[in-house]
Amino acid sequence: MKIGELSRRTGVPTRLLRYYEEQELLHPARSGNGYREYGEADLRDVQQIRGLLDSGLTTEMIRAILPYLSGPDEILPPAGSLTAETAALLQAHIDRIQARVECLARNRDRLRTYLAAADGADEGAVTA
Repeated sequence: MKIGELSRRTGVPTRLLRYYEEQELLHPARSGNGYREYGEADLRDVQQIRGLLDSGLTTEMIRAILPYLSGPDEILPPAGSLTAETAALLQAHIDRIQARVECLARNRDRLRTYLAAADGADEGAVTA
């Protein structure tokens, strides 16, 4: 498929798809006239890239791990493929995600407490 079709199927603008190529995240084939040619694997890669970017990974981190992703829920790195630098980057990102999860959970719990207290205050006001 051409870049326009990939863009339509993924919802990712063509300019961004070209950026992914510049960042060495995508490696489209080229037709005789120089047009980019994408396959179904590229479609899955774009979806994977979007998900990883949405989770906060940098293109550098994605470039390091993308070759080992076989699908959205499975990572199959060959033994010895993870460098110490990449492992440190990923662990730091995991730590940031965990801190955000804990912060969100605290905020959720506080909002629930507030709602429960507000509901109780409203009920007391209505029964008067």
